[in-house]
Amino acid sequence: MKFSKIELEHLFKAWIIISVSFAIVNSGGFYMLRDFNYLLFMLMFVLSSVTIGIGFLLHEIGHKLLAQRYGCIAEFRYNLRMLYTALIISFFQILYVAPGAVIIHGHLTKEKNGKISLAGPMANVVLSLVFLVLYFAFPIEILRFVFSYGFQINTWIALFNMIPFMNFDGLKIMQWNKTVYFGTVGMLVVFLGINALVL
Repeated sequence: MKFSKIELEHLFKAWIIISVSFAIVNSGGFYMLRDFNYLLFMLMFVLSSVTIGIGFLLHEIGHKLLAQRYGCIAEFRYNLRMLYTALIISFFQILYVAPGAVIIHGHLTKEKNGKISLAGPMANVVLSLVFLVLYFAFPIEILRFVFSYGFQINTWIALFNMIPFMNFDGLKIMQWNKTVYFGTVGMLVVFLGINALVL
């Protein structure tokens, strides 16, 4: 898997801005400015970097890896307008993540395009399962909080991207294979049930 210098820069900046945005939300949004707690904010930033940040990276790398395996040129490019929008609305404690996309050049069939689109959400599914296993493997309260949050947020990232609309992954997956689409959505709904009833 090959990364250009500018791609690595875009991935890193998007990761940081996403993590800061979620840290602001988890620190209370505008309310945190009245009595700013630096330690709390840094803890939330680390939590966001490890759970949401890694989820974002693996999601985009999933798209990129499969596209390159199909012989395409694939590189991530951030959308600064959307990243800054996420940063601003995070002060209103609203979560919105649309950091950019993997730009793909090359001939793709509907099947290959569907599989490339599926690779992103599936990366979040795998990461969710890793966090779930870690949750039960390490019965320490603070670690369980991190692993539970990681499971929940990666499930939501995957489900959000399965929306069958506009340029979301879900639309391309549904156009390729409806059985795969509904099977994936069904699995994610089960994950939400696990989160609500078990974690």
